[in-house]
Amino acid sequence: MKKKSDELSNQQVVDSHFKKITEQQTSDQVQFIKSISVTSQKKKIDQTIPKVNPPQEYATLTLPDGKTAKLPILKGTLGQSMIDIRNLNQQTGMFTYDPGFTATGSCASTITYIDGDKGQLLYRGYKIEDLAEHSTFIEVCYLMIYGVLPSAKELNAFEELVVSEMMVHEKIVDFYKGFQSDAHPMAIMVGVIGALSAFMHEEFDVNDPRDREHIAIKLVAKFPTLAAFAFRTASGLPLVRPKKKYNYIQNFLYMMLANPMDDDFDINPVVVEAIDTIFLLHADHEQNASSSTVRIAGSSLSNPFACVAAGIASLWGPMHGGANEAVLYMLEQIGSPDNIEKCINMAKDKTSGFRLMGFGHRVYKNFDPRSRVMQKMCYKVLEVTGKDTMPLLDIAIKLEQKALQDPYFIDRKLYPNVDFYTGLVYKALDIPVNMFTVMFAIARSIGWITQWSEMMAEGLNKIGRPRQLYVGPPVREFVKIEDRQEECQSNILEIPKLAKISNLMKL
Repeated sequence: MKKKSDELSNQQVVDSHFKKITEQQTSDQVQFIKSISVTSQKKKIDQTIPKVNPPQEYATLTLPDGKTAKLPILKGTLGQSMIDIRNLNQQTGMFTYDPGFTATGSCASTITYIDGDKGQLLYRGYKIEDLAEHSTFIEVCYLMIYGVLPSAKELNAFEELVVSEMMVHEKIVDFYKGFQSDAHPMAIMVGVIGALSAFMHEEFDVNDPRDREHIAIKLVAKFPTLAAFAFRTASGLPLVRPKKKYNYIQNFLYMMLANPMDDDFDINPVVVEAIDTIFLLHADHEQNASSSTVRIAGSSLSNPFACVAAGIASLWGPMHGGANEAVLYMLEQIGSPDNIEKCINMAKDKTSGFRLMGFGHRVYKNFDPRSRVMQKMCYKVLEVTGKDTMPLLDIAIKLEQKALQDPYFIDRKLYPNVDFYTGLVYKALDIPVNMFTVMFAIARSIGWITQWSEMMAEGLNKIGRPRQLYVGPPVREFVKIEDRQEECQSNILEIPKLAKISNLMKL
């Protein structure tokens, strides 16, 4: 007769294992976590809900037909005032036209503030330079969720809670077996983060602040695990699970880089510090493309994990998350400090097709404050990893010096941004290029989920629905197919012949 344990299915074994883990977590430390969450944490979260003061001033818009609109002027704590145009159509019958949202505010927020002219970035009111010097990524996660910096006791409890949530369901792990061996890690991340919505869809209420807090913690905890699994899947390596003895950043590096044949995993503290700093610097950046994507998806009350998957897809685009990779490629193309002058001249010539990557920013019209932090960290990493990447750093430094002395770049306020040095640090740490954007996504996970949570807390219940300026054909009469004349030769029959379907056939 078989033993009872032998009769258990694989899933029952997994469920039993997770039950034991849960039982082990009912310690005094976890009880403390629950107590601080139930009492003081809810008050902290409530204080992060955006509150816009009633307008004291109004702008008047006069149209060519004589119609006028009285539009409230809204003022924030810092930064530029905004004209509230929500009632513009009701008053005038017109909409505004702003492709790329270059002059449009989509929301009120208490999370991040950027002053592009001063080169200033604040998380919940704290300067990014101060946070980078004195704080950690996990502490910034706490700051993002609760709006205040934690005490030492609160921070330890919070990190222990996050680390305890880094395990993922074994059925999620099975997803990785279905991806092609050459799948891009970002493609994998879109799939597996979205798949979390299938495992966590009835457990929470998006209108409950306590549930939103738990969602944020779970996402931040599981993201590096799934990212490390994506890397190892793409590399053909066996998966490595998190361990309680490591902190958040150490666990990520352990899961990504550990050799299963080794008993111990030793990693230089400077490497841990470098990854922690990069994550901290990229935690949030106001209403960028991916954060706005998460908000738009969330405005329809979609599952938050599906919303974050949409954000990952947006970040994957080379104009958003791929900039540090482009910088590295550019420096390798330059090849030598002797070629810098030539490349700068090419960058000035719009017909050359050559761009200086890592210079300039959509928002910053001064130095990106994160770039100075990354420059120092780059030197620090190179000291412990050797001088193999020093030639690229030498090119980067001399390129920066030359560009900052050139009137062309000064007049256009094209200063180095954070991507200029991030790629160099990744290269020095032997992190493969296809993981660069994944690293960005891990860091931005807390920003995405905090932006989503803030929108839910505000309770405006407005689905994102921009309008368009229609420039297509006017109303046309329908012509029956037998009465239509062939006015042009269509190549539609050639499409199957031209399509590259070999990869699809593998499915």
